[in-house]
Amino acid sequence: MDAVDVIVTKRDGRELSTGQIDWVVDAYTRGVVADEQMSALAMAILLNGMNRGEIADWTQAMIRSGSRMDWSGLPGRTTDKHSTGGVGDKITLPLAPLVAACGGYVPQLSGRGLGHTGGTLDKLESIPGWRASLSGAEMLGVLGETGAVICAAGEGLAPADRKLYALRDVTGTVESIPLIASSIMSKKIAEGTGALVLDVKVGSGAFMKTVERARELATTMVELGTDAGVRTVALLTAMDRPLGRTVGNALEVAESVEVLAGGGPSDVVELTLRLANEMLQAAGIDGDPERALRDGSAMDVWRRMITAQGGDPDAPLPVAAETLEVTAPASGVLTSLDAYGVGLAAWRLGAGRARKEDPVSFGAGVVLHAALGETVRRGQPLMTLHADDASRFERALAALDGAYVIDGDDAGALPLVIDRITA
Repeated sequence: MDAVDVIVTKRDGRELSTGQIDWVVDAYTRGVVADEQMSALAMAILLNGMNRGEIADWTQAMIRSGSRMDWSGLPGRTTDKHSTGGVGDKITLPLAPLVAACGGYVPQLSGRGLGHTGGTLDKLESIPGWRASLSGAEMLGVLGETGAVICAAGEGLAPADRKLYALRDVTGTVESIPLIASSIMSKKIAEGTGALVLDVKVGSGAFMKTVERARELATTMVELGTDAGVRTVALLTAMDRPLGRTVGNALEVAESVEVLAGGGPSDVVELTLRLANEMLQAAGIDGDPERALRDGSAMDVWRRMITAQGGDPDAPLPVAAETLEVTAPASGVLTSLDAYGVGLAAWRLGAGRARKEDPVSFGAGVVLHAALGETVRRGQPLMTLHADDASRFERALAALDGAYVIDGDDAGALPLVIDRITA
């Protein structure tokens, strides 16, 4: 095989063969194909697309570049959820222990935040002592003991994707749906779960800004999972406004614990329960998530899960040194609360990172005191900004300029769950 021949095939809009895909992914992982050659191929894929067979072959080639996890020794069925990311999306935190409390086993491999979207591992690392990095044996141990584990993916899981993802990030090819879908699904299939629910976010705070693009991505991923023998379903969910009332690492952990205690914002509770039911149904498990929240069993799993990974569920969470209140400039109905603007503000306050090696401030973020559609009074607190350094407030306020509107034209918010995609 020759890298140039593979590039030219896709450049000219022709279908890549299984052999070409297997060779180029393996050769790139081993360093035989240079970054500039894979960059050219990624751009050709972005411009000319891939059909279902090509995407399936590409995904399988990335899976074969590393190891696969095996949970067959567990006494029950595995089921997992993946979110494409958004602002205030802390759903994994209450969801994993909730599904475990209903009889499922949840092996959740999660990531860190970048830019305005938060990362599950960053949130959990705000809990004193909690460890994200576990060996395969440790992961299996926590899963067997508690029913749920949330941790970082090991180096051996789909290494081709890790290398290609970094390349796409600097070559303007991140937006390719075949490459997005294969990136997500190669890791999830290699993770070894028997059932998978995809939460594909839509709106200003999401990667997919339109329902049409989100539906295309969701359909592609559901097809990939189904073709690989994983029972897969996708929900398209709203990310035109933040999810819940908090954006920021420790702030979102506290809100997640509220949900597990039977409280929390209605949208977080609703989506957590909907995803839990989808996960249990996909795995063929008969469970009652609402009862597991009411009777405290989900909270019990949370405490065991955090403790098993070295965390102290009773320890105080980090608190930012400085706060600033943002008040309503007029009385009326909050008709717009832009997820991207709020997420950007939280990032500038220190809750996120510009580069993957940057540290985050665990206490930084935004607490929302009013939700979309609520009536507010002039001078009433709309949100509180949290930061370790007061000099960050100015740029955060600039990000919020125009991000909220009172008594403006009601463009109509997206429903929390927009669509359900199955094979």
